[in-house]
Amino acid sequence: MRKLNFYFLFLVLAFLTSCRTDDIIVRQEVVEGLPSENTAIKGFYMLNEGNMGSNKCTLDFFDYTKGTYYRNIYAEINPNVVKELGDVGNDIKVYGSKLYIIVNVSNKIEVLDAKTAKRITSIPLQNCRYLAFKDGKAYASSYAGPVAINPKAPKGKVVEIDTTSLSIQREVVVGYQPEEMEIVGNKLFVANSGGYKAPDYDNTVSVIDLNTFTEIQKLNVAINLHHIKKDNYGDLYVSSRGDYYNVPSSLYLIDAATGTVKKDFHLSVSEMTIVNDKLYFYGNEFNYNTHSYKKTFGIIDVKTEEIIANKIFDKEYETAIKTPYGIAVNPITEDIYITDARNYVSMGFVYCFDKNGHFKWKTEGGNIPAHFAFLYK
Repeated sequence: MRKLNFYFLFLVLAFLTSCRTDDIIVRQEVVEGLPSENTAIKGFYMLNEGNMGSNKCTLDFFDYTKGTYYRNIYAEINPNVVKELGDVGNDIKVYGSKLYIIVNVSNKIEVLDAKTAKRITSIPLQNCRYLAFKDGKAYASSYAGPVAINPKAPKGKVVEIDTTSLSIQREVVVGYQPEEMEIVGNKLFVANSGGYKAPDYDNTVSVIDLNTFTEIQKLNVAINLHHIKKDNYGDLYVSSRGDYYNVPSSLYLIDAATGTVKKDFHLSVSEMTIVNDKLYFYGNEFNYNTHSYKKTFGIIDVKTEEIIANKIFDKEYETAIKTPYGIAVNPITEDIYITDARNYVSMGFVYCFDKNGHFKWKTEGGNIPAHFAFLYK
């Protein structure tokens, strides 16, 4: 759903609002008998976005040591939290002893104990989007305005949160509708989308000096930027969603030191992750001219900056997975995880493949399973 432009989202929202429920009726379920393993990683959290307007953001956990997948654990562990997690889970990260969850439309960051998933507090932040961390600080991007297509929508911002006091300490204005962020050295790079201003999208990456917490540069890259990932060689990989009509989605390589765009891969990239010098990606690009989706999968060697594979798992699953939505790779085993949002209304699936792309297991997740966070022992 987040892959389409915001006009489409509002049509969906209008439909969902007409049939929304205020309470999540799905309770915790346990799936046992999945493959287990004993490494430094205890398991992973899965954040299910939930359809916008339906208040169905939920949290799952897969325990590697037991081979057990637990659905909707937040509701069971925090039974007194009204409306549970809230509306649209957009990001999840483990940092130190805490688990941070962005709940976009509910305008908040939920902070949990990483080991128990017990709620610690909630930090209000309007239309928040993504998280990054460094030196005891959390950084969160925010659209800084309501969920609304508006050519006069305000510029977005990034806030700095102290991870001990869990209070917002500083903020800085960036581009329009900022999305994912990465930190290289003492600079924070922010991908700006301008999604609310379509068709006049933003096309910049904001560069923030973390000492002064000011925007010191804007890098012109491409329209409607979304994800940004760093490698170990001083480069950033930035995805553009295009305009869904005539400007295609693509992936760009930026030298973080100079701000130079080094390469356009001419690839549709909806989601990506970099693990052990390999960038795994999938694209599920929608085009309004053809009213169709185009799925792509592949791997880039970030050392050589070249595409080394046009698939990440056995080809038969490219058809079986109807709507690829989330991706993660275990940094120890290199097992590959892909989620399937299906029709965005039904419960989705979580697929696991080994490092060679061979199928290992599959289980049902929540509504729109999307974001992974690995938990170390």
